[in-house]
Amino acid sequence: MSSVAADELSVLSAIYCGKDEFELLEESAGKGFVFRIKLSVEAVTLSIIFHLSPGYPQCLPAISVTSEGLSRHQCQSVKENLNEKAVELQPGPMIHQLLSWFKENSSGLIMPTIAPTQKDVQGPWVALLHLDHMRAKTKYVRIIEKFTSELDLTGRLFMGRVILIMLQGTRKNIKEYLRLQKTVKVDIDSSGKKCKEKMMRVLCESPLSAGLQQLSTFDVIECSTHEDLKMEFQAIGFRGMYEEFVLSLL
Repeated sequence: MSSVAADELSVLSAIYCGKDEFELLEESAGKGFVFRIKLSVEAVTLSIIFHLSPGYPQCLPAISVTSEGLSRHQCQSVKENLNEKAVELQPGPMIHQLLSWFKENSSGLIMPTIAPTQKDVQGPWVALLHLDHMRAKTKYVRIIEKFTSELDLTGRLFMGRVILIMLQGTRKNIKEYLRLQKTVKVDIDSSGKKCKEKMMRVLCESPLSAGLQQLSTFDVIECSTHEDLKMEFQAIGFRGMYEEFVLSLL
């Protein structure tokens, strides 16, 4: 069996050392390693089983996802996103990076099947997203505007050295936007082929606090300098969000 896989399992068992977080299910020379890791994200618990064949990490891990808090379709979507990210991380040992990426981006990858509260239904909520880059800028912006229009979301798309999307609306519609942004081909890759958004980060998502401005439109704002970006956040009353979540990106 691969010593790389054995070493990785040792690291994972040390990291996921809480009750029932890590469980080695099978270990054999012919089959490799099969183990389960339980994660709690977005108010649901997921059980993720990895099968590392003897050819790992040159061979991708087989992944299965189950959760009492998600539908079968949602579990399948999580699995597909994990598989896509695993391809990016190949051929090195990847499980820890894969799980860390999933936890950081879980808001955009799953939508828990939890009965919404009245506040969830009526909103308003606010979310701030960070995009690493846009290759097909004009087309990508049109798709974002289409999504926000169809979902009745307002906010801002800040274009500049840092690309940020602020969304306001019901939590349900913001979750749906995040799902669309991850599952629809919105940009092109380095070879010019259409691709899905793989590097979006959800910087924050929460109910819109009392006293903060509820925006009435979704607008695209060009910010050529960091000072321009700061002034735009101040102009709409979100200086605190800028200082807490945006400054560290500059």
